[in-house]
Amino acid sequence: MATKDTYKSIAETAEGLFKDNGSRFIAFAYPVESEAEVKEIVQKLKKEYHDARHHCYAYRIGLDGEPWRANDDGEPSGSAGRPILGQIDSAGLSDVLVAVVRYFGGIKLGIPGLIRAYKTSTADALASARVVEKVAGRWYSLRFPYDVLPAVMKLAKDMDLPQRNQSFLAECTLDVRVRLSAERDFLERTKKIGIFIG
Repeated sequence: MATKDTYKSIAETAEGLFKDNGSRFIAFAYPVESEAEVKEIVQKLKKEYHDARHHCYAYRIGLDGEPWRANDDGEPSGSAGRPILGQIDSAGLSDVLVAVVRYFGGIKLGIPGLIRAYKTSTADALASARVVEKVAGRWYSLRFPYDVLPAVMKLAKDMDLPQRNQSFLAECTLDVRVRLSAERDFLERTKKIGIFIG
């Protein structure tokens, strides 16, 4: 059975807006690949929009959408983070963070009003985002003697493996990214060539 190793994400940051009774909900959708990245973006938003009442967000990361989180940032429980996450899920996306900055307009919207506002602003941001297909994979660090280099480069070319951190000295090192569905094939081939995987 073939491994499913593709999923949808967004190409770049997109924005959305919803207004209700003087309150403004500004939604920002970001492509992300780690929880550390999420933290950094949320901190930046809190600094930049320090005068906003709430900075609510939700995200999903990776092929299976794990890890994920929904944060209400002081709004009534379930009225902000969950509706944001619901829109990410409806769009079938992962590696996505949506943060919604709320400026309070003086009139309380009630829980149904908040849910609608967070949902609509998020949907607006995601609708204007360019959706891309991502391939799930894993980086492998290879170590091998210099005389095996031609075989390694042929393998990388044949399997169309993205590369980084190349060092070709007496002992060579190279990192390659292997898509999940090709992992078994990759491991069998490296074994034949005599490559050490670190």
